[in-house]
Amino acid sequence: MTTFASIEKAIETLKAGRMIILMDDENRENEGDLVLAAEHVTPEAINFMARFGRGLICLPMAADMIERLNLPMMASRNRSPYGTAFTVSIEAAEGVSTGISAQDRAHTIRVAVKADACAADIISPGHIFPLRAREGGVLERQGQTEGSVDLAKLAGLTPAAVICEIINDDGSMSRLSALELFAKEHDLPLVSVRDLIDYRIKHENLVIPAASSSIPMQDFGVFEMTVFENQIDGLEHFTLLKKPEHSNKVPLVRVHSECITGDVFGSCRCDCGNQLKQSLALLAKEGGLLIYLRQEGRGIGLKNKLKAYALQEKGMDTVEANLSLGFSADSRDYAVAYQMLKYFGIETLRLLTNNPQKVAALEKYGLTVSERVPVIVPPLETNRNYLKVKKQKLGHLLDLE
Repeated sequence: MTTFASIEKAIETLKAGRMIILMDDENRENEGDLVLAAEHVTPEAINFMARFGRGLICLPMAADMIERLNLPMMASRNRSPYGTAFTVSIEAAEGVSTGISAQDRAHTIRVAVKADACAADIISPGHIFPLRAREGGVLERQGQTEGSVDLAKLAGLTPAAVICEIINDDGSMSRLSALELFAKEHDLPLVSVRDLIDYRIKHENLVIPAASSSIPMQDFGVFEMTVFENQIDGLEHFTLLKKPEHSNKVPLVRVHSECITGDVFGSCRCDCGNQLKQSLALLAKEGGLLIYLRQEGRGIGLKNKLKAYALQEKGMDTVEANLSLGFSADSRDYAVAYQMLKYFGIETLRLLTNNPQKVAALEKYGLTVSERVPVIVPPLETNRNYLKVKKQKLGHLLDLE
């Protein structure tokens, strides 16, 4: 089993002017990059990357730094599979010869990332390849561009990095096992983008409360609704709070993913609407919190959910349909739910769910789920096969008898 170094170790290493290896997910590029904080670049570091990394030496930078240098994007229409945001290549306007030597490339990087850098300081084309990082970092795009800039920011350094892919002796890309050996040989911390995402979720406030009001419901009494705005993608999620009579009891929580067809229109294709009603009834009785996440169709959106329905009408099940459309069986993430629970000061909870993966997802962030409370909804003839697939393929704990 791989043991990645901690994000704290990576931050400490970059702050000290040394390199790390940053790896993205195996279902993405599945590659490792050498990463150095740009303000610590030296000719020796560039030479190490060229000699041992062997990939393209690039300069990820925060968007405002790209703007300050007035760098246009390399392609007006980015057709890269992962949206890699190359600008035009650059060279220092002064102080270089051909631009390709380790000394010249280090100089170009230093010029580009200095605090008072401007467009007049660089020329194009050149031998350094800037990359424009998304403002939301790895929470917006899970790549080395954003990961390296995020790490530089966390280290309190200029939000720019020098990166280089690691390539094997035979010219193939280094995967995890080879990267582990490389890290050991050169005494470099190996960290993952996934761990960086989790680190940011745990240490930053990414959703903020935007508005609150009491909502009297016809069947469930009065709840307090609070809308939260995600600072990364702008999506609005909300909570419904019913304060319990006995505040010393472990709070009851339902994390519910949006289902317009079931929650609003009573669709019998799924059990979502009935689960929502059952959860609200339990919360109205003993108090607790409902978190409503904008994750239509297990995270694929309403349009794609209807496309999946059309495929199911042709014989596919709910999992096969999602996979056929190019999505995972379940595309949801519960980071926002964790952040909302953190806002309410909830660290230990009883979770209303039939989905063990939801329990594991919340516990990953350090929460304690003291009890899984089942949501008991009798199956309908119109959704029995759907529920059977959820039980068999997605691991939901359901009694379909």
